[in-house]
Amino acid sequence: MSFDPTDHDLERGLKNRREILGDAWVDRSLSRATNFNADFQHLITRFAWNEIWGRPGLDKKTRRAMVLAITMALGRWEEFELHVRAALQGGSPETRLTVDELKEILIQTAIYAGVPAANTGFTHAQQILREIGADIGFELKEMSPMDAFHPGSGQERVTQSSPRLHYSYRPARHTDPAAAKTIVLSHALGCDLTMWDGLAKLLSEDFNVVAYDHRGHGGSESPAGLYTMEQMADDAARLIQELECGPVIWIGLSMGGMVGQELAIRRPELVSALVIANSTSAYPDDVRKVWQQRIDTVRAQGIEAIADAVMERYFHEGFRKERAGEVAAYRRRLVSTDQEGYVGCCNAVGTVDTTSRLSQIKAPVLVIAGRLDQGAPVAMSETMVKEIPGAQLEVLEGASHLAVAEEPQGFAKAVQAFLKQLG
Repeated sequence: MSFDPTDHDLERGLKNRREILGDAWVDRSLSRATNFNADFQHLITRFAWNEIWGRPGLDKKTRRAMVLAITMALGRWEEFELHVRAALQGGSPETRLTVDELKEILIQTAIYAGVPAANTGFTHAQQILREIGADIGFELKEMSPMDAFHPGSGQERVTQSSPRLHYSYRPARHTDPAAAKTIVLSHALGCDLTMWDGLAKLLSEDFNVVAYDHRGHGGSESPAGLYTMEQMADDAARLIQELECGPVIWIGLSMGGMVGQELAIRRPELVSALVIANSTSAYPDDVRKVWQQRIDTVRAQGIEAIADAVMERYFHEGFRKERAGEVAAYRRRLVSTDQEGYVGCCNAVGTVDTTSRLSQIKAPVLVIAGRLDQGAPVAMSETMVKEIPGAQLEVLEGASHLAVAEEPQGFAKAVQAFLKQLG
């Protein structure tokens, strides 16, 4: 048997080291080795770069993040700078970090390792960005902290026109917001714009995303009286026009889907595409009576009197047991909704009637239904698909009424496939 002189652990370590730090840095480091530190270079190449970086349990971008956090926490600034530069422009492109990813690592480290460490980390990172920003397509600009906002929840504002509508705006992160299309997310009865947080974060990678509270909900005003679906569609039109973001891709669930139908019919120039989820175009007479009974009950006893029944219709039994904390949060949101606003919206929902006019919708339409939905059975979605030219139907087998909460991955997958078709 012949002798193989290759040190495989060393070669594997060198490969990983080059993949992470880049050839130029590794070659420079190796060329500077001496008879004093060559053993150390050999050790770290085999141990750190093979034994650790060579393990398949974590991807290399995650390991980059860990190294940055640890070196910052320990104040190892020379090593920190080395890995910042490598993360932004060294090594293999697929292992690099974006500037936004680097920023998030520094911010999270501030919580777990202390603000002073993060403050120094930002100072070092910004100096590096001044040096290499042009090479990686990033320009460091002045910006007031007063203009910063949480990218997960967006900028929160209210409309100037009345009734005032509370909304959030998330500009596209991976596309120029000035060129990106806008998606408007419209929530269900008794909920608010936070119902969309998960989907909004996902969609705001490539779209500007607006989520808003309907009149009588969340932070929006609650005009006196019973509302109509026409009024709620007018609210939506006001919002779009005030933001100058139309035509928009409208995604509405339950009540939000009803508003979307009415808006697409009344103001087709404001809607380029429409997603109607867990909704209906009309209720039979016996169900309309049930809506009137709900109004009477809430007026006499408050929203608390119907809260448990609403949760049973919004979520199937399995979800209520497995995700009790999430259901409890939706229940708290429901019972804290303005009573007069809730009653007003109940009237709009209970009297919805667009079936005979659905053929007027010319925009592309996706209808999403939940197989377990008692409030808006699949048959109601099939009726809308039949009446809307070219409409598509997607049924989520494990979802009840709030499908975006019960089946977030399936819901997002259906929406993203639809958006891809739009081009």
